[in-house]
Amino acid sequence: MAASTLKVPVEGMTCGGCVRSVTRALQALPGVSEVQVSLEDKAATVTLDPAVATRAQLVGAIEDAGFDVPS
Repeated sequence: MAASTLKVPVEGMTCGGCVRSVTRALQALPGVSEVQVSLEDKAATVTLDPAVATRAQLVGAIEDAGFDVPS
């Protein structure tokens, strides 16, 4: 299956360290091939294999890193 790209809003990021924390948390997930986190956009854009990684897993990783994902 082809990779897909999801943009997930992230609240609570205030600095480059926050961006790195979210990036590391998402890159650690199986099926994730690319992560771009933007402090300005307050969002993470993730390229993933939808057969392996789900949006719920992305949200869980972001929340486990200490940030919020608005519904």
